[in-house]
Amino acid sequence: MEKKKEYKILFVCLGNICRSPSAEAVMKKLVQDAGLSDRIKVDSAGIIGYHEGEQADPRMRAHAARRGYKLDSISRPVRTEDFFDFDLIIGMDNRNIDDLKRKAPDLESVAKIHQMTEYSRNKLYDYVPDPYYSGAEGFELVLDLLEDACGGLLEEISLL
Repeated sequence: MEKKKEYKILFVCLGNICRSPSAEAVMKKLVQDAGLSDRIKVDSAGIIGYHEGEQADPRMRAHAARRGYKLDSISRPVRTEDFFDFDLIIGMDNRNIDDLKRKAPDLESVAKIHQMTEYSRNKLYDYVPDPYYSGAEGFELVLDLLEDACGGLLEEISLL
């Protein structure tokens, strides 16, 4: 990573109330703990704007809080300018990836799109499942997967 340049990451899920705000919170904590908050910026957004202006799902916030993460972002949809403002745009599942590619304004933007589990170190899942209609185990699984993948992501971008 160039010393002068900020590296900006956008995490994306369907509604921006469970997976992507959790990824944002996990990554922010890892970045802060690594002393890289001045060089790596993190945000999240959703494919749809249905929950725009809302906080993350209260169940997701509760599970994350038990692990020391604060989900304080406010839901917003992906915007065209995000493809120009961010260096990396990370979707949680295949549908997110397909939707992001459809929204991308050019081929350079498409190249910025990656799937969260590309950065997983344990490779147990090939996507981060949506916990919205699941019980506590679904929210815990999401956090497990995000902690693993965000750790791998931080390792990878620290080498740039």
